[in-house]
Amino acid sequence: MDIRFGYVATALSLWEASPAKTLTFTRWKQLSPEERKEKLYTATDTNLTNTLRALYYNIAHGIQVYRMSSSIVPLATHPEVKWDFLTPFEDKFKEIGDLVKKHKLRVSFHPNQFTLFTSQKSHVTENAIIDMVYHYQMLEAMGIEKQATINIHVGGVYGDKQTALERFDQNFVKLDTAVREQVTLENDDKTYTVMETLDVCERHGVPFVLDYHHYKANTGDEGLEGILPRVYKTWEKSSFQPKFHLSSPKSEKAYRSHADYVDAEFAMPFIKLLQSHGEDADIMIEAKAKDKAALKLVEDLSAVRGFKRIGGATLRI
Repeated sequence: MDIRFGYVATALSLWEASPAKTLTFTRWKQLSPEERKEKLYTATDTNLTNTLRALYYNIAHGIQVYRMSSSIVPLATHPEVKWDFLTPFEDKFKEIGDLVKKHKLRVSFHPNQFTLFTSQKSHVTENAIIDMVYHYQMLEAMGIEKQATINIHVGGVYGDKQTALERFDQNFVKLDTAVREQVTLENDDKTYTVMETLDVCERHGVPFVLDYHHYKANTGDEGLEGILPRVYKTWEKSSFQPKFHLSSPKSEKAYRSHADYVDAEFAMPFIKLLQSHGEDADIMIEAKAKDKAALKLVEDLSAVRGFKRIGGATLRI
């Protein structure tokens, strides 16, 4: 089986390559109309350029899995700003999509923790829908809306998990079908366990991104061995191979925090578990050192008997 590894947003090996340059609403309000436009255009252009730089870097280093920044467009969803971020950057969005398609890269988005469908407040759901549409519009502009995914968490509990799950079921289907078809769901480290998230995925026909670090922090007393076939099954109707998240704890005291790199000893039981299942998979590394952490883990694992590095960030087991 082959496992491809990727990283999140910023290629730290590149100089000044953040794809998340921002402009706060407070600052935006202080500017003249001309200055507002100039600041928004400059930040977005920089973020798209740095996304392209990361993609070229990934291609050169054999990294085929990449999560794009959700902050490419500053204030894209703010109700008082509402600006056309697509037309001025049509060529750059298309260039990103062309690269993804030409080199068969796997890309995704992961909206922030406020994009959720379990809240009692209708405006939270409305804002979540707006944010999901924003991500989908960027994928459409890239021409890869069916070749990328948008990953979210189930959401909050608000004192009553069962009622919150019922609200998720009611609110999630308010998303346009085209957007909903590109959604994946992930278990989290405090509230919704692997089994609870998997149940939601199965109800809605959504692929499940299992986060191993989150699982270790919030197991819900469930073992993965019997669950893994169900996890893989959620991906059967999609055009993607199963995807997982991996990081390791910063320390025992700060167990939920991500370390700079991934401890191979921490990761090995999970890798062995995937090996026992035998199907190809992709793993998103969520360590602080980003691309450096992904490449180092591949190097560390390639030293293990039976593990062969067949690409910059790909292992054959």
